Amino acid sequence: MIKKKSCCKNRMSQRSDKVEKDVNKSAANKLLVICIDRDNDVGEKAGISTPVVGRDACIEAAQRLALEDPEDADSNSIFSAVKTYEDLISKGYQVEVITVAGVKERGVQADEKILVETKKVLEKFSANGAVIVSDGEDDESVIPVIQNVLPVVSVQRVVMKVSRSVEYSYAVFGKYLKMVAYDTKYSKFFLGVPGILLLIGGIATVFGYTAEIFAVLVSILGGAFLIRAFDIDRAWKSWSKPTPMGFIRMFTMVAGVLLILSSVPAGIGAVDSKLMESDTTFILKITNKVVIGQFVAGVLPILWIGMGSIFVGTLLSNWIGGIPRQISDILRIIVLASLYPTISQFTNIMIYEDNSLTLIPPLLGGLAATLISATILFKKYRKHKEQEMVSD
Repeated sequence: MIKKKSCCKNRMSQRSDKVEKDVNKSAANKLLVICIDRDNDVGEKAGISTPVVGRDACIEAAQRLALEDPEDADSNSIFSAVKTYEDLISKGYQVEVITVAGVKERGVQADEKILVETKKVLEKFSANGAVIVSDGEDDESVIPVIQNVLPVVSVQRVVMKVSRSVEYSYAVFGKYLKMVAYDTKYSKFFLGVPGILLLIGGIATVFGYTAEIFAVLVSILGGAFLIRAFDIDRAWKSWSKPTPMGFIRMFTMVAGVLLILSSVPAGIGAVDSKLMESDTTFILKITNKVVIGQFVAGVLPILWIGMGSIFVGTLLSNWIGGIPRQISDILRIIVLASLYPTISQFTNIMIYEDNSLTLIPPLLGGLAATLISATILFKKYRKHKEQEMVSD
């Protein structure tokens, strides 16, 4: 019996020695288990600042998040990261577990914050490999960012096990219906817009304007779709905030829109009245190339000034607010200025029947100005980024 026990002990020690040898031979034997919360639910809902470092701290963060929002999958991701940490510890790896978070709006700022938090942890725990734990593709989009500072050796996605019964489907459907009905974020679009359309349609039917109201309803619906598709409502909300950036954007936007609208009567006034008084039909009048050329020539200066004021306002507000979009804002203004001579020459061709080849010099000049400006700006941007990386 004693011999058997000693044999068993020897075998167990041999196995543990073998595990340690395998771990030591592994290219990544010092691992960092990273749970990613890109939209910062752990901070927004549970009020926890990140990075959360260590097993006990991660468990506490997951418990607090689960208590605040039991339906949030991020708490399960953190628990899964802790379980992965314990499994790796039992296999002989040197491991640390952390939870990093981005910002609510996601995007570039979220990725930068996650990268900074990961670097901060690596200063204290010099890992040579990362195990990523996430609950979906959105969180996993940060993996290339983390790979810049640490090799990713494994990615684990946490999939929630849910009931597939009919009752569960009805419960989920009812939950979303309630959200559409009572959550102002959704109800103003899903109920507000159809409500306005039905109300206008009903009033028009009472007064006998059934045929005419169709065009009005389609226009309102199209406007609502455009506003939501391009986030115009959110942009206006941010522009109208009582900040220097908001005032600059609001002023330049209103001024730009007024100038753009006033360019239409300016274009109509530039058209020769004799051409409009001819005996031809209205369609032939407005499709006459001379009329079109004169109209565009009259519209062009004021229209370009209006668009330029909007672009300049965006540039100034981003520059004052420290938002890193100056390159795209400056390029937008340069492209606008470069296009002006080309369009102006195009109107001359239509009005005075100039040679079409006269369009080539302003077109090439505008293209050259755009390419040179873009090259210079991107070189400055890269130089600035390199200096930031060196300082970090």
